[in-house]
Amino acid sequence: MAPDARDVALARSFLFLPADRLERLPKALDSGAHALILDLEDAVAPERKAGARDALARLWPSLDAGVRARLLLRINAAPTPWHADDAALLGELQGLGAVMPAKVEAPADLLRLFAAFPARRWLPLIESAEGLAQIDTIARVPGVQRLAFGHLDFQADLGMACEADEAELAPVRFAFVMASRRAGIAPPVDGVTTALQDNDRLNADARRARRFGFGGKLCIHPAQVAAVNAALGPSDEQRAWARRVLEAATTQGDGAFRFEGAMVDAPVLARARRFVQDTNPQENA
Repeated sequence: MAPDARDVALARSFLFLPADRLERLPKALDSGAHALILDLEDAVAPERKAGARDALARLWPSLDAGVRARLLLRINAAPTPWHADDAALLGELQGLGAVMPAKVEAPADLLRLFAAFPARRWLPLIESAEGLAQIDTIARVPGVQRLAFGHLDFQADLGMACEADEAELAPVRFAFVMASRRAGIAPPVDGVTTALQDNDRLNADARRARRFGFGGKLCIHPAQVAAVNAALGPSDEQRAWARRVLEAATTQGDGAFRFEGAMVDAPVLARARRFVQDTNPQENA
């Protein structure tokens, strides 16, 4: 059985698939990605968007519930001429895992969609200075499960020229994690790594996302999925440690205790519980 829609909040890897290339869907589903983003925005040329919407609507009835729950749809931003037709398509996509509106800059962008589709789950992409300025209120819009960072468009919006380590974006990533925590939603999703042949860069980017507290990362090629899943989840060693320390805690009284040469207190136990709970969304499928 495939994961259900709740797993969008747990997914580590989000693989983009152009919505006009639906013949690639079976391969994408087999990639190991926890979620797939059918992209009607940047990946589809303006003259092909209408055809992509029609093809998706025709395909949808043939997809089982488990597949539908793994799918997200990235729709064009509210000010664009394609947004209304993208939004109308949502009414035909029953069981869709979530919607990823592009370039969200204000709660109103989401509230209009929420009013039309109150049962939908949303993963808004924040990609501009104005979106960052509104990040706390966007995170609190009903139905928002996670925030996603469109870091390439963000750099373009601000005229930034980041180095490979993107140290300049550290305050922005921190803002995403803080806003998510304050809103009580799942950890945010970091942006893509464009260097398809540079595994060291991909691993470094994924580890940075993990260090900052991101829970997921956008992928643009199936070959990136395995590294992202591994980097953003606890290792086998961490899970084993977590089980040992939690077992040891059952024999201790209240307060801190010594375990394997280190002090264990409430924050350490909370971290151990997260390691045990943070399993691959598809491991139990």
